[in-house]
Amino acid sequence: MRKVSILAATMLLAFTGSALAADKCPIDARQSKAVGESTGRKVQKSFEAYQAGNIDEAISVLLEASPKGDFDVAYVARMLGNFYAEKGQMDKSIKYLKTAVDADVLGGVDHASTLRLYADLLLQEKKYKEAISYYRKWMDFSCKTDATVYRRIAIAYTELKQWEDALKTVNEGIKLSDKPDKGLYQLKFQALFSMKKYKEAVGVLEVMVPLFPEDKRLWVQLAQLYLLIEDYDKALDTYEIAYQGEFLESADNFVRLSQLLGSKGNPHRGAVLLEKNIKAGVVPKDEKNFSILAGLYHQAKDLTQAAAAYGQAAELAKSGGGKLYLKQGRLLSLDQKYSAAVGVLEKALEAGIDNPGEAQFELALAYLNLKNYKSAYKYAQLASNDSKTAKTAKSYMSYIKDKAKLHNVSI
Repeated sequence: MRKVSILAATMLLAFTGSALAADKCPIDARQSKAVGESTGRKVQKSFEAYQAGNIDEAISVLLEASPKGDFDVAYVARMLGNFYAEKGQMDKSIKYLKTAVDADVLGGVDHASTLRLYADLLLQEKKYKEAISYYRKWMDFSCKTDATVYRRIAIAYTELKQWEDALKTVNEGIKLSDKPDKGLYQLKFQALFSMKKYKEAVGVLEVMVPLFPEDKRLWVQLAQLYLLIEDYDKALDTYEIAYQGEFLESADNFVRLSQLLGSKGNPHRGAVLLEKNIKAGVVPKDEKNFSILAGLYHQAKDLTQAAAAYGQAAELAKSGGGKLYLKQGRLLSLDQKYSAAVGVLEKALEAGIDNPGEAQFELALAYLNLKNYKSAYKYAQLASNDSKTAKTAKSYMSYIKDKAKLHNVSI
């Protein structure tokens, strides 16, 4: 909260806000009074020091005063509270302002302004319950309502995690606002989200996007909320708008958009978009993102690009990348690049995988297609020792023998 200017806070003579209908309002019934002669001289001298830019002297003069009577005490306390607020000494400011407001004897305008400043400082100092109380007292005394005050009360309720009260207060503030108040809508969204009323929270963001078009983050928030409520079509559409408008900033959002494109039938575009942003350095070059890229290219049936991406993921893997090399090797074999597959599958075995037989069996198939029957038989035999691949590997061993015999190769 910005600091309150001393000229606005100390000598405030008017207020903003829409008046509530009331025949007799406390602020109007409270007449202004003058301080006693002795106190008045101190007040005048203090104010002159303040006008000359010497706030410390202004405070010192008031501290030397010996006000008599409740009114004089409250008046001096009010001035000291405002001066200390301007100096940023909030503990002292709150102490003196409390004296002034609790005395409840200042003139109507002075008492109202002091109530509001006191509430503002309580909020700033995270005294939320007290702040709410004094904001309410300000409204009752001044017979005024103000969207800004409702926003501040809602902030206090939000900090207290009293979501129902925050939501009710926000709605009152929105009704009072002459123009859309982003802060109020953000608090409404926060309250609904915290209450797990996600569809209603989405509705708030849908209202906010056209009201505050300059806030690019709202598009991303809306897309994320659509994902949360599993409305994937709207999530994709909104992410697309955010991407075209250059509203996406974080790597996670580029990755989500790419994955959504894949899940909604356009994996190739998702892969191209993700790869572009990896190369640009927007998305980190790490195992996770290269694995996602590989999956998208695989889904798009682009085996060459998918295999290359799995290879990059494997090279960056902290665990050695055995499983990723295995995936790369399988795709290379599927793409009939058997020689390349052999080298990659050997890397998978070197890096280590839970079931070595999987890589050994793939090696057997690759060598079989390369007509290297001795190596094919060797790896089929090794794969037969792994429970996961034993049955299939044993059935291939006899087939490899027959192929070798047909080509006059001794195993």
